[in-house]
Amino acid sequence: MVNWWFVLATAFVSCWLTGLVRRYALANSVLDVPNGRSSHSVPTPRGGGVAIVLSTVVVLFAGVLAEATPLSLALAVGASGGGVAILGFMDDHQHVAARWRLVAHFLAAASGLMFCGGLAPLRFGPFVIEYNFVLAVLGVLYLVWMLNLYNFMDGIDGIAAVEASTACLGMVLLYWVSDNPEMILAPLVVAGAALGFLVWNFPHAKIFMGDAGSGFLGLVLGLLSVHASWVHPSYFWAWCILLGVFVVDATFTLLRRILGGAKVYEAHRSHAYQHAARAAGSHLPVTFAVWLINVCWLLPIAAAVVTLGLDGFVGVLIAYVPLLIIAICYKAGADEG
Repeated sequence: MVNWWFVLATAFVSCWLTGLVRRYALANSVLDVPNGRSSHSVPTPRGGGVAIVLSTVVVLFAGVLAEATPLSLALAVGASGGGVAILGFMDDHQHVAARWRLVAHFLAAASGLMFCGGLAPLRFGPFVIEYNFVLAVLGVLYLVWMLNLYNFMDGIDGIAAVEASTACLGMVLLYWVSDNPEMILAPLVVAGAALGFLVWNFPHAKIFMGDAGSGFLGLVLGLLSVHASWVHPSYFWAWCILLGVFVVDATFTLLRRILGGAKVYEAHRSHAYQHAARAAGSHLPVTFAVWLINVCWLLPIAAAVVTLGLDGFVGVLIAYVPLLIIAICYKAGADEG
C-alpha cells in the first residue's frame, strides 16, 4: 500500500511541476519552433522533462528513508540520471556540442553502472558472458545507447511517456507475480512521474519533454534493468522486451542511415514512428499503437520469460522480429519522398 502512495505522490508532483515549467518556458520563450525536421506544426514550450527528473529523484530518496528502495539505485538515478538531465537542460537552452554530450553520456553510464554494481552475467542460450571487463564494456555501451535512443524516439506527442509508463507498470506486475515486491517501488515512481507529465504531453501536447527528460528516462530505464539483472537474469531480458518498440525502431533506423552514408548526428524524422504519424495524419493513433503493442504483445512475452522459464534471449528474438518487420514496412531510416 505504501508503494501506491509513493506513486500517486510522484504523479501529482510531476503534473504540478510540469505546469510550473510550462509557465516558465512561455514567460522566457523557451519554445520548440517547428522546422523541416519537426513532427509538430506550432511553437510549443519545451523542457517539461525537468518535472519527471525532480519528482523521480525526490520520491526515490524518500523511498530510501522509508527503507522501500536501495540507496545504491537511488544514487545511480540521482547522480548519473541527474547529471544527464542537467546536460539536457543546458542543451535545451543553448546547444552543447555533440562530442561533449557523448563524453558526458559515457561518464554518466559508467558511474551509474558502478552504483548498480555492474551488469550481472548474461546468458545467450547455451553461452554465458561472465568476464567483468566484458560485462562492464557491454553495460556502459548499453546504457549510453538507451539514453540516446530514448532521445531519438521522443518525437511525437505522448510516445516517450507512454513507453516509460507501460514498461515500468509491466515490470511492476512481473515483480509482483514472481514474488519480488521489494523491486516494485522504483519502477512505480518512474511510471508515476511519466504519467504526471503525460497529462500535459498527451496529444495535442501543451509542452514537450526536451532532452533533459528523454535522456534521463532512457538512462534510468537502463539502470533499472541493470539493477534487476542481479536479482534474477530473466528480469533484465524482460525489461529489454518491454522496451522493444523504442529499441528496434531506433537501432534499425540508425543502422540504415549509417549504411546509407547519412550524417547520423544530424536531426531527421525518418524513424518508423515518424513515418507512421505522417501517414496517419496525427500523433494519437501511433502513440496508442505503441501502448497496444506493449500491453498485448510485449508484456505476455516478458511474462513468459519471467514466469514460464522461456529463455530470455529467445524471448527477445520472438518479441523483436515482428517489430523489425513493422519498422521495415514503415521505411525506418529512409528519408521522406
